[in-house]
Amino acid sequence: MLALVFGTVVINYLDRTNISVAASAMSDSLELSKVQMGLIFSAFGWTYVTLQIPGGILVDKVRPRLLYSVMLFLWSIVTILQSVVSSFAALIGLRAAIGVFEAPSYPCNNSIVSSWFPESERASAIAIYTSGQYIGLAFLYPVLATIQAYYGWRGLFVISGAIGIVWAIVWYILYRDPDKHKSISKEELNLIKEGGAINRKHKSEPWKWSDLGKAFQYRKLWGLYITQFCMTSVTIFFLTWFPTYLVEFRGLDFIKSGFLASIPFLAAFCGILLSGFTSDFLIKKGLSNELARKTPVLIGLLLSMCIIGANYTDSTTLIIVFLTITFFGNGLSSITWVFVSLIAPKDQIGLVGGVFNLIGGLSAIVIPIAIGYFVDGGDFAPALALISGLCILGFASLLFVVGKVKRIED
Repeated sequence: MLALVFGTVVINYLDRTNISVAASAMSDSLELSKVQMGLIFSAFGWTYVTLQIPGGILVDKVRPRLLYSVMLFLWSIVTILQSVVSSFAALIGLRAAIGVFEAPSYPCNNSIVSSWFPESERASAIAIYTSGQYIGLAFLYPVLATIQAYYGWRGLFVISGAIGIVWAIVWYILYRDPDKHKSISKEELNLIKEGGAINRKHKSEPWKWSDLGKAFQYRKLWGLYITQFCMTSVTIFFLTWFPTYLVEFRGLDFIKSGFLASIPFLAAFCGILLSGFTSDFLIKKGLSNELARKTPVLIGLLLSMCIIGANYTDSTTLIIVFLTITFFGNGLSSITWVFVSLIAPKDQIGLVGGVFNLIGGLSAIVIPIAIGYFVDGGDFAPALALISGLCILGFASLLFVVGKVKRIED
């Protein structure tokens, strides 16, 4: 089941970020400015963020087998449609449509892990599926750059979408919830439940507006939301402007930049796995959630501040070193979803996860546009300073605002 979620995350991020690989050629082909490209990068976030709360509610009502297969199929079709457009407006619309269909994906991932894994193994499980966004892109960036070199940016979207359609079929055939899986033994099911896994019934009571208020009324949840926004801002930079930064502002060859871009993603992959398994190891050794869960995230946010070092060198090697340290730190800090499963009220895992991803997803709107305006004058230094400053804010929010890591009892 975890392998299925991992594969789905890879496809998810493939279809979010293939446009960053296509950006340089696309902007030349369609005569798009840097500000327009920033808006195109951001369009995904407009709908993705807006629909996080409805998406979270949907996750609480619909079983993942059906929900995920439908989402996968629809966003893959829209990915293919990007290959036939020739206007700025059409690209904006299609990127926004992908955001619509991907909106419930991460609340759904968290719901699946909360159902399949006891609390003592949950950070590792989250680390494994989250690593899909890094390891997939680490190996896919060179492949995508090569595909574009041979088939153009339009061919890149066709191939990406076709992969997603195939995976939607695979998901529907293979995925089951624990209580529906024919191969699970009674002993394993009991082990999962006794370890704190959340067995939620998807035919629950009707949703009420008061449920939404609860997702905003707790200080510790706001601490998580702010931290997620800051951490995700780093990720968004790498998923949108990073290839353009290497090609247009550092003068690297396009295919060479694809290989160099894979290095930070490999580092982030190592970071997220190290963070998840270390966190669960510390829990099993008897350490508190404050130490075991918070420490990797805090260290990661500190390391992510190193992105500003790239402003003070012209050496390609040092630039990649600074960015690799930054993304390794981003990987360390990417187990933040574990806090949702540990802190949110048990009957609102999906809803709180939706709000959590909504606030984090605001970075997908704000950061691409802000960077687009910063770099339109030809200087990338303010953009990197912005990302570094947000890491400081995220560190302070997790350390001082979240407080004790314990379940909110409704």
